[in-house]
Amino acid sequence: MKRTLTHLADGRELIYFDRNDGADRGAVDTRELPARPVASELRYDPLTEEWIAIAGHRQGRTFLPPADECPLCPSSPGHLTEVPSASYDVVVFENRFPSFSAQIGDYEQAGGLSEVRAGIGRCEVVCFTSDHDSSFSRLSPGQVELVMEAWIDRTAELSAIPGVEQVFCFENRGAEIGITLAHPHGQIYAYPYVTPRTKLTLGAAGRHRDRTGRNLFADVLAAEREARVRVVAANEHWTAFVPAAARWPFEVHLYPHRRVPDLGGLEPEERRAFGPLYTEVLRRLDGLFGVPMPYVAAWHQAPVNSGRDLAYTHLEVFSVRRAPEKLKYLAGSESAMGAFVNDVLPEEAARLLRAVVTS
Repeated sequence: MKRTLTHLADGRELIYFDRNDGADRGAVDTRELPARPVASELRYDPLTEEWIAIAGHRQGRTFLPPADECPLCPSSPGHLTEVPSASYDVVVFENRFPSFSAQIGDYEQAGGLSEVRAGIGRCEVVCFTSDHDSSFSRLSPGQVELVMEAWIDRTAELSAIPGVEQVFCFENRGAEIGITLAHPHGQIYAYPYVTPRTKLTLGAAGRHRDRTGRNLFADVLAAEREARVRVVAANEHWTAFVPAAARWPFEVHLYPHRRVPDLGGLEPEERRAFGPLYTEVLRRLDGLFGVPMPYVAAWHQAPVNSGRDLAYTHLEVFSVRRAPEKLKYLAGSESAMGAFVNDVLPEEAARLLRAVVTS
């Protein structure tokens, strides 16, 4: 793998990840870009003990442009994009409209009981392929490995930024999810705090270890592999299953068979084995109703400075689609109370996904 670091016209970093060591990445970004926005402000909610990012500059971000104006495609004559080169394998760059960044501004206290501080961190875009009309499910095993190398590289680098407490790699896919760009891509958030979901799961894992002396995530995986009824697919190094208490109509978790705190802990053979299984799962999701399945794919990794002995890296992919013409909306119970009601029995979801013909 060849890794090339360069900069965009406004100073943001861009990194090319290439399979070919001879790839020429000397193209320069000649656009005239406005100054980078300052970091969002974080406001503390004393009722939930959570931090909320207020990022008004994101209201102006690019929204669903036509394919010939896509900012994630390679640059071409008359169409200069976020990627200066005329082609690429995988590319990562700092988001032009970040929720978190190192561009610190002036922040006033909000009053009341809400503390305000700068949203220090970083947000990056990961372009999985230069092919605008492709998808993650269509990537070759070698291309998925390259994407994973980019995730691993960025997790390590972003974890080293002062003030960053957690690194989150994810993909939003589909208009129903709320994407703003259709090109196959994901994002990486480097948070200045540990996220609420991670706090909850690591808290549960800590209590489980106190009671049993074992790792909670490993026990969940072992129980699902033994029960088999919710397993969708598996290979020597990974198992994909629908969790017994799935929140979403179609939700699949992919676990490596060996516990590691973050993606960098995976061995080469584990990295190679991931792509074929994951793209199979995505093809099963796409084949379920005969239309591209909207989804969120979320990597759960250990925080930078806490819980690393408890965490178990795994991927969660879920969809809001519950039937061919029906979506699951977060209604009163879910949105207001955080109390989920799932319309699809997890065992039935797993059976339907297993039944999809993927070849």
